[in-house]
Amino acid sequence: MDTGTWDALVGSMKSAYDKGVREGAVPRPVIMPLVRGELVGLVWLRPTKPGDDTLTGIAALSNIAAAACADEVVLAWETQDVATACELPVLGPSPCLNMVRATPDGHVLHQFPYTEESSSAGPGGTDGSMTVLDWKRAPAPRPDGELPPPVRAAVDYAFTPMELDHPNPFGVTVVLMEEDGYTVRLTDTFDH
Repeated sequence: MDTGTWDALVGSMKSAYDKGVREGAVPRPVIMPLVRGELVGLVWLRPTKPGDDTLTGIAALSNIAAAACADEVVLAWETQDVATACELPVLGPSPCLNMVRATPDGHVLHQFPYTEESSSAGPGGTDGSMTVLDWKRAPAPRPDGELPPPVRAAVDYAFTPMELDHPNPFGVTVVLMEEDGYTVRLTDTFDH
């Protein structure tokens, strides 16, 4: 993926986090598969129960990438949110937007720590305040940085060829994921 696409994905995720925190929650984990540098779409984690269901749900984000024969994926998640939902220890800075950029040859972990601050500028809570994010200086990207187990599984399985006996494995995967509760937004090129 080119630098412009990467910068756009980072900007989009930061904006989603800004909006999510103002509305009371960070966005759910999301996968963004790419084929030959072109974004296939975004798929957000389905509603899950804490523990194994969340672990499985995050790992299963890989299905869309495998079905699209992605050659690169980006996954984004919030440190504390995933640790709590998966009942795992916190890995890395918290609070923090994490984005892993992965290919079949390896991955690079990018971390974007932030703090939440109350602001009186705007129609937020009942007292007129709202929470805004103050993005801190990002640490250097970490090649092969440690990933939470479900994210690691999603990265690994994203590049495992999908053996689905169907004339349109990508289309049927999209439908099945939507039926399972995942939110799927495809680009026009890949819309089923």
